[in-house]
Amino acid sequence: MLNSTPPLLDKNALYALLSGRFEESDKKLSHIPSPALLHDGEKAAKRLAHAIKNNEKIVLVGDYDVDGVSSTAIMVDFFRQIPYPLEAIIPNRFHDGYGVSPTILERVEADVIITVDNGITAIEAADICKQRGIDLIITDHHTPSQNLPDAYCIVDPKLSTCKYPFKEICGAQVAWLVLALLKKELSLAIDMKQFLDILAIAIIADVMPLIDINRTLVKEGLKLLQTTNRPSSIIIRDFLNKSSVSSEDIAFQIAPRLNSAGRLEDATIALEFFTAQDTHKAYKQFELLTQLNELRKETEAQTTAEAMLQVCEDDKVIVVAGEGWHEGVVGIVASRIVDKFGKPAIVLSINEEHAKGSARSIGEVNIYELIKANESYLEKFGGHKMAAGLSMLTCNIEKFREALNESAKNIPDEDFVPKEQLSGILDRDEIDMELLSLLEQFEPYGEANHRPLFLFEDAEVVSIKLLGADKAHSKIEIRQYPHQRKTIELIAFKTVFKMPQDKKLTCSYSIAKNEFNGRTSVQLLIHKIYK
Repeated sequence: MLNSTPPLLDKNALYALLSGRFEESDKKLSHIPSPALLHDGEKAAKRLAHAIKNNEKIVLVGDYDVDGVSSTAIMVDFFRQIPYPLEAIIPNRFHDGYGVSPTILERVEADVIITVDNGITAIEAADICKQRGIDLIITDHHTPSQNLPDAYCIVDPKLSTCKYPFKEICGAQVAWLVLALLKKELSLAIDMKQFLDILAIAIIADVMPLIDINRTLVKEGLKLLQTTNRPSSIIIRDFLNKSSVSSEDIAFQIAPRLNSAGRLEDATIALEFFTAQDTHKAYKQFELLTQLNELRKETEAQTTAEAMLQVCEDDKVIVVAGEGWHEGVVGIVASRIVDKFGKPAIVLSINEEHAKGSARSIGEVNIYELIKANESYLEKFGGHKMAAGLSMLTCNIEKFREALNESAKNIPDEDFVPKEQLSGILDRDEIDMELLSLLEQFEPYGEANHRPLFLFEDAEVVSIKLLGADKAHSKIEIRQYPHQRKTIELIAFKTVFKMPQDKKLTCSYSIAKNEFNGRTSVQLLIHKIYK
């Protein structure tokens, strides 16, 4: 429920509120800090340049999420333009596990291996490379632990020795900056701006804060997405069919499709979409991704239903496990449990003696630290404050659940409160096209710059209409105040809303642009129903 009623806002007050989110005016691309500030960035570029000049074998190892696939695609495209043969491998989640691993190295012959979006924990792999005389270049953005791999060089903005001023960049950004150094090293005429469409997708999908240089790169990348001849971007804009592509379009429509390949089958499908050299191939891959995403939704819904039956509501941290649950959807299922119960959740897929899964957190609860405090029960784990991956012996699941909840007793209750920030209450007369253009000035919205949420409190529900072929969405007509004649329409996706007994509705909502049949209108989307 709401702790307090947010303030009444008009357009001027809203403009002041949103302007206050940014300490300075937007940066230009020319303001992006020099890639030479990356620790070992130039060392990596020099080694790659030497390999190219001496015709050495270079193998790239990526990751199966959108950031990893995007990083790999940018690298593949860059090397194609040199041109120089680059062997790109994206590990398969089910056969290879994560990142550059001993399993991957068994099938690699190379003089130089470069990782993108992984490698900072690859201690064993680095030792194998050393023994085999392979120079391992790690480029990553994840938080390093105390022990670092003994690699040829490590490029990661989160290293304590790294002088790069903006740390919150994704794997694709690190790869892009290293390529900028390689371009300089080889005196190439490749325009680094041409990759911004893919880079923007990676930044949004990896939930990087949309402030500082990330904001600039996403803004410019989304603009490029509208005009570039890259086949994958042509397919994306044709699919979205909008006058302008927003960060939310990428986050909710495109990223899940790209992610579904690595979750259910093989991320190479997404890589082939990004690197397709004609629209026919790109379209074919996009169709495949769409089919996989539908399958992902079905698998996720079934697993979620089964997982919900296991939830122990008295626990502060929910831990559930199931034999044969699909490894690729356990992270999403954990998020669904967090949303429903307002508690951190860990969902494990059991495969005989071993269990592997994902954790998701809420509010200020640091799930990584909670798991770390109980790592004696685990085989492996990694992650950050809000999300983590872990594996353990099946026989340890129950002991781990108990220990985790014992540790969680020390966490204050207020840390479990989700950080839903309501901007305020708008009068119905303020909601118009002028308001929509005001909100558009502060795009792109995303992490650290959330789309503003507003409140309707005790509004009168006039009518409810169910929409969609399966009648799974609701159009709710409300009257904000009893004295008003004009009503307002709200859309609640994936919600079958029934008329409340008191015919009253309190909810948060966001304001979006609706484009249909060449007409643009304001659409109000319900975010959360309080009562």
